[in-house]
Amino acid sequence: MNISTSGIKKAYDLPDGFVYIDDIIEDCIIDAKLAGTDNITGHPLDGYEKPLVVMSVEAAEACSKAADILRKKGYIMKIFDSYRPQSAVDDLCRWGEDLEDQRRKPIQYPHIDKAKMFEEEYICRKSSHTRGGAIDLTIVNMETHQEVDMGTCFDYMDTRSWPESTEISEEQHNNRWILREAMLSCGFIPFPNEWWHFSVDPEPYPDTYFNFPVR
Repeated sequence: MNISTSGIKKAYDLPDGFVYIDDIIEDCIIDAKLAGTDNITGHPLDGYEKPLVVMSVEAAEACSKAADILRKKGYIMKIFDSYRPQSAVDDLCRWGEDLEDQRRKPIQYPHIDKAKMFEEEYICRKSSHTRGGAIDLTIVNMETHQEVDMGTCFDYMDTRSWPESTEISEEQHNNRWILREAMLSCGFIPFPNEWWHFSVDPEPYPDTYFNFPVR
């Protein structure tokens, strides 16, 4: 599939090489976590002006192929995040340095000491999301639009989120593998500590950290 950005209706003109993913995968569900409060910080991150998901053309092409595979199995994509402005990463880092803000600990990092999040690489000052090559997503049942059980929520900072965790049920493990196999067969590589995170290979902009807003 060769995606052209010409003729796509946009809220504003994205930089060349980027698209709104729901213009490409029309049946995907957008749940832009970092544009709202349902994320590890509990607040919308800087740079997200609207609850939309922007993706590089290369990642969108591969993601569209994976969506075709999943659709045939009875699933559609729910996408949490892809391109992430550097300002959002900086905002996340500020949150990580504020050890008094523990609002989301019971939900997303109950077993992790926030003071060690940088050391243990749960938070990084540079992100493949900002380079336009990464995507965070899950799958939902095509008929009910309910998320399948993956064993943890998005951005759950714990070993249970590792794709091959032995702390989850066989059904949860199988659900993760449905998503994983579709993504890997279409040119993505998995992140070892997060079942929801994949990066397109090769990355389109391996040395560039973008900072245009999502709006």
